[in-house]
Amino acid sequence: MLEYLPRSKQHAELHTTQFGIEECIPGHFFGPAVRSHYLLHYVLSGQGVFEVGGKRYYLKKGQGFLIFPDIITYYQADTADPWTYCWVGFNGTSAELLLKQAGLTKASPIIHYDRDDMIYQYLQLMNESRVFHKARETRLTGLLYLLLSQLVEYGPVASPEIKETRAEIYVEQVKDFIEMNYPQSITVEDIAQYIGLNRSYLCSLFKERMLVSIQNYLIHYRINKACEMMGNAELSIADISRSVGYNDALLFSKMFKKVKGSSPKNYRTEILAPIRDDSKKSIIQIEEEHLFYSGFLP
Repeated sequence: MLEYLPRSKQHAELHTTQFGIEECIPGHFFGPAVRSHYLLHYVLSGQGVFEVGGKRYYLKKGQGFLIFPDIITYYQADTADPWTYCWVGFNGTSAELLLKQAGLTKASPIIHYDRDDMIYQYLQLMNESRVFHKARETRLTGLLYLLLSQLVEYGPVASPEIKETRAEIYVEQVKDFIEMNYPQSITVEDIAQYIGLNRSYLCSLFKERMLVSIQNYLIHYRINKACEMMGNAELSIADISRSVGYNDALLFSKMFKKVKGSSPKNYRTEILAPIRDDSKKSIIQIEEEHLFYSGFLP
């Protein structure tokens, strides 16, 4: 079984490029060669050897190897007990980060997973996805995520480097959640529950890396969004207040003045009104001028 797939325009963050299963003949080999994408092999039976970076790994059932893009590799089936393996090729902006979470790096490309046959099952489901027409690409991406989730969940204990990567992921999740939900009445507790971490731990982690609390980050994000809306004459201050998550106009005014140094009304009048007299200037240019004269820009 072998299938090559076209480049995905819908799932740039992670997408399948090929997958297959092969029962190798004795001594069957590939390489030395390089690949243009990630290629994960998982041994279903038999044994063989994988070589990369001057190292040789002897592998058997329940193990596997990951080929990284643009890295020279060589692999060969045993002559007495040749392996049968399944594989999946993939790429995307999130691929490297997910692999790091699973403990798979260029220095550590070997897979150890012998708890069940889920990896094989996901490959079978990929093959069976041929019956899907409109949603096949999305289904393949979902199955790839599930396959990688098995490796992440049951992979080796995270190294300090991987733990650091996870911390970065949590910070990005906080920022993404705020970006998507700032118009709602969200709280720090809501964010912690969404991510699945203890509130105090998440707050400490976020402040350590962003040098600002989650609460202050949320406030500044909302106020900056409000400033972007100030140039729309059809929106009242109350409309803008509600649009950025403040149903209480007095609280909005208080937070706005705390961040910008003036009330929403004065800000709109003194800072953004000149745009009416100079149609060539954008709201962003006006805001940048304000920051310059306030001493915040060089």
